[in-house]
Amino acid sequence: MIQARILFEAAGPLTTIQDRGRTGSMRFGVPPSGPVDRLAFAAALAATGATDGWGFELSHGGCLITCHDGAIGFALCGGGFLADIDGDEPRAWRVGTLHAGQRLRIRAGSGNWAYLAFAGQHAAPRWLGSSATHASSGLGGGLIEAGSAFTFDSPRTLDPSTLAPPPPSGPPDSLAVVLGPQDRHFLADAVRQLEQARFTVTSRFDRMGRVLGGPPLVPTSISMPSEPALRGCLQADGDGGLTVLLADHQTTSGYPKIATLIGPDVDRLAQMPAGHTFRFDLIDRHEALRRTRTAAAANAAWLRSLTAPGRLDERLWSNNLVDGVIDANGP
Repeated sequence: MIQARILFEAAGPLTTIQDRGRTGSMRFGVPPSGPVDRLAFAAALAATGATDGWGFELSHGGCLITCHDGAIGFALCGGGFLADIDGDEPRAWRVGTLHAGQRLRIRAGSGNWAYLAFAGQHAAPRWLGSSATHASSGLGGGLIEAGSAFTFDSPRTLDPSTLAPPPPSGPPDSLAVVLGPQDRHFLADAVRQLEQARFTVTSRFDRMGRVLGGPPLVPTSISMPSEPALRGCLQADGDGGLTVLLADHQTTSGYPKIATLIGPDVDRLAQMPAGHTFRFDLIDRHEALRRTRTAAAANAAWLRSLTAPGRLDERLWSNNLVDGVIDANGP
């Protein structure tokens, strides 16, 4: 069997293995985890044809990888992170092939998260049915450190290219939110501030959440029973400071959540550089659904344009070949 082996010579502190996320376990207190930027993650998988459905999530520390054996294609997507091979011109959104003896160096860009996928097969560790790593516990595929090595079966090479950027999903200085689910714990003035004031993304973030700067939105009380928490919720502490919940968010929270970001804008906020200012666009649930569906359709078309040709069996598995249903008992 043809194989390729890579070794992490260096890895930043937030380097993990992620798949699309762990479903069905939040009722047991287990966060879904998965990628912080779901679109960039999907792009890396699409570009490599990674049928195992997982990749490496990188943050500001970047990484340095050596290919020890074989040759294997890779894709780096998201955050404006830059990749070079043996010191050649660094490029973002890069696809290429790493050959034995070559080094792949990845450095941080304008954003905060990037995704690296390889065109081969490797059975990453799973926990509760998923390889998504819960960063604080390390459960799942696991944290990546210097010395971590991976052997990929059936590696494929990929022609060098630079991927087209994703379609814009909204203006750079505006993020859409829906009021609630605990807006009852805020006065009308706090809701007006939410809609009219400008906020700043700070450098305080991890996979659990990101702290915002701006006017305090002080709740009337924080003596509330714990209620479910979801990705994208704007959670206010007792002083009115806001935190946006991300992939490793807690499953319940006793702090009130004044509003919730729509899905596409959660990933946008997670990638914004520290110091970037924006305002919240307060919309109703019907507009939220419309914008989310529009973004999903545009993103799906873009991802299809990135899909690696791969082998015939992989193309068959990745496409829906059934466009109708036949009832054997029907007329």
